[in-house]
Amino acid sequence: MAKSTSIFCVSQDSNNNNNHGGIEGNDEPSALQKHVMFFDSNNDGFIYPWETFKGFRAIGCGILLSGFAAIFIHLSLSSKTRSDKGFTLRFPIEVKNIKKAKHGSDSGVYDTQGRFVATKFEQMFKQHAHTNPNALTAQELNELLKANRQPKDFGGWIAAYIEWKILYKVGKDKQGLLPKETVKAVYDGSLFGKMAKEKALSTTY
Repeated sequence: MAKSTSIFCVSQDSNNNNNHGGIEGNDEPSALQKHVMFFDSNNDGFIYPWETFKGFRAIGCGILLSGFAAIFIHLSLSSKTRSDKGFTLRFPIEVKNIKKAKHGSDSGVYDTQGRFVATKFEQMFKQHAHTNPNALTAQELNELLKANRQPKDFGGWIAAYIEWKILYKVGKDKQGLLPKETVKAVYDGSLFGKMAKEKALSTTY
């Protein structure tokens, strides 16, 4: 289941990260933080369900998918990332703590600190990209998901399935392939802003 200025048109300036924190005092956000920062439309360090909804709409997702994604993501991640553990109906996600929201049965491309692990990324395609070394088919994606499953980690299975299926839906090409460069872009935080720009331009002309 990454990024930000306005969520509607352009990606956020990755240097403007005062409210997002970094890794152990480092001002530079982790790859995982960049992965979600696109959705922090006002750059306050918190992501709210309506921002997530608008973000998915900005990259071309329909109303139902955007609504489902916002509800699922915030119900799943809000309590894990908030410094204040008190209940709130606003269900914010605190960007600086996003590493605490890592789930099991994932690819391992993010480490425990939210850093990008290049060897894991390359291994993922080496093991599962059989048809084309630089892309994944729908069947190969299912193989990847199955291979990553940890025993009885049902929550992790569901989270991984939803994240990858949404990525496949929005990122596949006309041949039904999910390009390696698209997957890399979602991990390093550049994909969503690029997609929002492209969608904004396509609706302008």
